[in-house]
Amino acid sequence: MPETSAEIMTAEDHWQIPTYTHMPIAVVRGKGSYVENAEGDRYLDLYGGHCVALVGHSHPTLVQAIREQADKLLFYSNVVYNDARARAAAAVTSIAPEGLRRVFFCNSGTEANEAALKIARKHTGRSHVVSMVDGFHGRTLGSLGATGPDKFRDPNWPVSTDHTRIPYGDLPALQSAMGKHVAAVMLEPIPSMGGIRVADKQWFSKLRELCDTHGTLLLFDEVQTGFGRTGTIFFGEQMGITPDIITAAKGVAGGVPAGLALIREDISDAVELGDQGTTFGGGPLASAAMEAVISILREENLPANAAHMERWFQDRVGSIPGVSRVSGRGLLLGIDLDRPAKPIVAALREHRILSGASTGNLHQIRLLPPLTLTEEEAEPFALALEQVLAETSAPDSMS
Repeated sequence: MPETSAEIMTAEDHWQIPTYTHMPIAVVRGKGSYVENAEGDRYLDLYGGHCVALVGHSHPTLVQAIREQADKLLFYSNVVYNDARARAAAAVTSIAPEGLRRVFFCNSGTEANEAALKIARKHTGRSHVVSMVDGFHGRTLGSLGATGPDKFRDPNWPVSTDHTRIPYGDLPALQSAMGKHVAAVMLEPIPSMGGIRVADKQWFSKLRELCDTHGTLLLFDEVQTGFGRTGTIFFGEQMGITPDIITAAKGVAGGVPAGLALIREDISDAVELGDQGTTFGGGPLASAAMEAVISILREENLPANAAHMERWFQDRVGSIPGVSRVSGRGLLLGIDLDRPAKPIVAALREHRILSGASTGNLHQIRLLPPLTLTEEEAEPFALALEQVLAETSAPDSMS
């Protein structure tokens, strides 16, 4: 059996089809804001398993909830009622925006987005969807139709073409794309893979207004931004608007695969038996994990900590030479540099710090850490970034 990091990496590369580019480390355990490899080397995790470790790695409350549920009942499908699912539904809807307190449980973000698109098309009787040119909504066929970058939309597959993609935050493009033929506008309220940035409040207000004018549903893909990551439970709170459907996944169960869609109540009332389905969605183990995550968010006031840490990164990291801007909200942050980010991300790993890069902004480091992150834990990142930027060539010194 593979035990060392080298053995683990060799085994994965041998047996798995090559669909991912891996960081050259093998993580075997984690606690809070840190992970460890097989040899016990500890890394500060500012990537969060791609935004999943919302409440930190192996949070004791979450671990206990999973352990107790596993000992009681691992799984039974939606063909029966279940106490864990009932508690999770009550917990999730208790943090939902007013008017969106009906939930569909599934397994992932792309499945949640598929459900949202199907519901919007059926509710409106229309098929056309407006999305963003650099938005990412998943890799299944319906979600790929709304996904912007060409690299994710393989032309060999029959991806839906009834889509218009516009630049995020571009009001004239939004106005031009809207009409009575549009079923839904789907967007990540803060783009991530396309480069983290935030459109102004006026754009969001106009977006809501245009959707209302044309009878179009507004779908917020909060797979990454949801459950407190941006400093509020859901991002619309910060812009003073409420979408018609919110999808969420990633950290909603703290690492157990889970996704969900929160649906406006009058829309959900029209959903009929058989319109949606899932075997594993809302399973007891995932439900127990979701309930525990919501309890941790409340008891530890993690959205407020995310907002506090955003200000810390703005002040501390934003002043580092070579950093041009800190964008985003809460603990979904982009660190814009005056040079390409990938070499800096690689150099940070040598300092045992994990971070990410962006496909849409090649000068941006992406940070998606646990919401439990503290100033003391984040300070080594600032020190390492200062050192790495000082040791690498700035653009004006390159030959």
